[in-house]
Amino acid sequence: MKITDIKVYPVWLGHRNVCLTKVETDSGIYGWGESGLSGRELAVVGATKHFRALLIGKDPRNIDSIWQELYRSQYFEGGRVLTAAISAIDIALYDILGKSLGVPVWQLLGGRQRDHIECFITSSAPMGQAFVDDAKALADEGWKVIRATTGVHGEPDITTPYDTRKSIADVAASLVEARTVLGNEIVLGVDFHHRLSVAEAASFCQRMPTGTIDFLEEPIRDETPGAYQTLRSMVDVPFAIGEEFSSKWQFLPYIENDITNFARVDICNVGGFTEAKKVAAMAESHYIDLMPHDPLGPICTAATIHLAASITNFNWLEVPPYGDDSDDGESETLTTEDMFFTGCCKLDSTIYHIPETPGLGIDVLEEELTKKEFAYWEPPRLAKPDGSYTNW
Repeated sequence: MKITDIKVYPVWLGHRNVCLTKVETDSGIYGWGESGLSGRELAVVGATKHFRALLIGKDPRNIDSIWQELYRSQYFEGGRVLTAAISAIDIALYDILGKSLGVPVWQLLGGRQRDHIECFITSSAPMGQAFVDDAKALADEGWKVIRATTGVHGEPDITTPYDTRKSIADVAASLVEARTVLGNEIVLGVDFHHRLSVAEAASFCQRMPTGTIDFLEEPIRDETPGAYQTLRSMVDVPFAIGEEFSSKWQFLPYIENDITNFARVDICNVGGFTEAKKVAAMAESHYIDLMPHDPLGPICTAATIHLAASITNFNWLEVPPYGDDSDDGESETLTTEDMFFTGCCKLDSTIYHIPETPGLGIDVLEEELTKKEFAYWEPPRLAKPDGSYTNW
């Protein structure tokens, strides 16, 4: 079996673009993958087209060898653009291998370790009574793990005012109230989207009684592990870190130094199945569970389900909560997926079932996909009261 072509499709889906990659072979078997570098899809397209020249004629079943060649074939190794492209190719190769052998991808990864995939839901409601009411409604629907946001999300392409100190006060007060309403059995966390400094993150945690939240996600930027170590020494809240990491080497200091407690692996950024399994093994040696990042399209979800099925150290999979900016009048992101996806993984209450179909168990209607277009999209810009920019 030989690779005959690689196609990449950056297209608008719901509220942002997705970047899908198709790997074709001379046997007629093909595979689909997805890259996860939201907002920079055209850069990934360029990297994928470069890799295409290296891959034509290769046996797609030599997945690990191909991964090594793609990663090491440039002097400047790694980086989010290159690993996002590698991730999509790697996922597509596993899809091909599973189809060629007639087994689901999780079988290739050592078999399944659980009967279904537990998920967590996110409330994007504004802080205050709106969030408390939304969290209570989600719990009443059966959700056992609920994540809050700051309640300030901004609008694409424009600048939104964001007062960090006010946000700290509002989020802390709302989480304390939500814990009172939800009781102690519900897992409650918050994603600060790396908007805080070390001092601000510590101040935020000090405003809540111990036990208010079960995890704090991405409170500060991740470029400097030492900063996170300092924060770790100042607060006793478990951290969920890693959705931006693009290799096992980026995860290494956070795992070896016991900085994170939940590994937020994004299979479409970290290097596909090949690298994600290695991160999972590293995390297992430090008793750290994976809490995968999954904000993208259905192929990302399908791939993450197979990964989650095959590893022992798994907690919960993210369910995208984000709104749909399309013109179809629907309010949920994935209502648009049926336009060009088949065999999608559908949420059953608060879980995903593990597919039995060969490969990923999801396919793309390529003819319909080609009718879709890329749309320029920039994440929101957040500005502090003095006009300076902070992280979105």
